[in-house]
Amino acid sequence: MRAVNLLPRDQKRTVKKESVPVLVGACAGVLVAALLGAMFMMGSGKIAAQQRKLDDLNRRYDALPPPPAGPSAAQQQLAGQQSARVTALSTALSSRVAWDRVFRQFSLVLPEDVWLTTLTAKSPISPATNAASSSGGAPSQFTLQGRTYSHDGVARLLSRLQLVPDLTNVQLVSSTLSKVGGQDVVEFSISADIAVAGSPSS
Repeated sequence: MRAVNLLPRDQKRTVKKESVPVLVGACAGVLVAALLGAMFMMGSGKIAAQQRKLDDLNRRYDALPPPPAGPSAAQQQLAGQQSARVTALSTALSSRVAWDRVFRQFSLVLPEDVWLTTLTAKSPISPATNAASSSGGAPSQFTLQGRTYSHDGVARLLSRLQLVPDLTNVQLVSSTLSKVGGQDVVEFSISADIAVAGSPSS
């Protein structure tokens, strides 16, 4: 008598086909869980590093010395006085007249046939000369009287004085022909103003 297999032939294949999706799902779940765990560990590490950095910055901030106190009233007053003195000194220096330069320039332009009898120079920052200049009067800060042999010599001196940078408003006050010791001479008087640094004329 021949043996007969009563079990269905496709049962094992069905079992294998049904177990494959379960296995794939389990592996995927384990992989997702591992990935989430790795991301959580990385995030926790970054947070811990930032927290340590913040704690270190807080310790440095706490170790800083306290800010110095502001200047006292006396110090502020001294600073104001110093500023006023510096301003006054700057003003004085800006209006200072270099008399050595003025007379050196004047000596270079003085003709050989002209000689002086008097010369008067006043500071342009004195109250008297400032009042005269502001009122539009005749120049009086630099005045000179002298003699020469002709009116041409006086004109030559006037033209040369106008070339001196430190002299402004050069004017002829008088020029008269006279006789001195039997010699005909021309006596003249010339006045000018001193140019101050920063003034429009300079």
